[in-house]
Amino acid sequence: MLSVSGLTKKFEDLTVMEGFDLTVRRGGFTTLIGPSGCGKSTLFDVLTGVFPRDGGRISWLGEDVPDLMGRAAYMQQKDLLLPWFSLIDNALLPAKIAGDSENWSREKASALFNRLGLHDFEDYMPQKVSGGMRQRCALVRTLMFEHELVLLDEPISSLDAITRRSLQGLLLLLQSEFNKTILMITHDIEEALLMSDELLVLTPMPMRIRERFVLEMPKPGRSSNPELLKIKEHVLEELEGDLDGTI
Repeated sequence: MLSVSGLTKKFEDLTVMEGFDLTVRRGGFTTLIGPSGCGKSTLFDVLTGVFPRDGGRISWLGEDVPDLMGRAAYMQQKDLLLPWFSLIDNALLPAKIAGDSENWSREKASALFNRLGLHDFEDYMPQKVSGGMRQRCALVRTLMFEHELVLLDEPISSLDAITRRSLQGLLLLLQSEFNKTILMITHDIEEALLMSDELLVLTPMPMRIRERFVLEMPKPGRSSNPELLKIKEHVLEELEGDLDGTI
C-alpha cells in the first residue's frame, strides 16, 4: 500500500534519515519503535508533507506521490481539539472541510460517538471532559476523514495506565472493525507487542530499520506468549544500549 525508498531528510548539518526504506502492507498494523529523538515523528512530518523530503521516493498504491496529504489520516499525541468548538463540532471538521452533507456527517459522527463511548457528550466543550474522552473525540475525527491509512504518533502516551488500556482496545478497532491500515509510533514496547502485526525497531539518527518482527500470534491473550516475552527482552536490550551510548 505504502512504499518509501531512499528517504532522506536533513536539517542544516543534522541528518535525521538517509536512505530510509519502509513498506506498509494493506490491512496491517505496523509499529515503529526506537530511541527518543531518532526521527520517528520527523518521518511522519515528511510523509504528510509538513516538511519536504531531501531525497527518496514515496509510493502510494504503486504510484509515486509527493506526500500522503489527502491520502492518510493523522492522529497525534495531543488531541488538537479546538477549545471553542464542542466535541461533536470538532469531530465534524473533516466533513466540513470536504464539503460533505451536514446531516449525513452528523449522523455518522453521532454513531461513532456511541460506538466509542461518548454518547451524551456531543455538546460538551473539550475543557470540560477528561483527556481520555478528548482522545476518543480525536479518534472519531480521524475516522471522519475516510482515509484507509491512519498514522498514529503516540496518540495515547500522555494518558494514565487505565485509560491507555481502554484506548488501546479502541485503536485496535481501527483495523478490525473499520478496516484501516495502521502505521503507529510508540515508545512503549508492551503496547507495540500487544497491538502490532509487524514491529520495526529503529536505530538512532540517521534513522534506519534495525530489526523487523512479524507477530502472527492472536492478539487476545498474547501478552503471556513466551515468544513475545523474548522479543520484548531483546528489543529492550537494544534500546537500552542506544541510551547507554548517549550518556
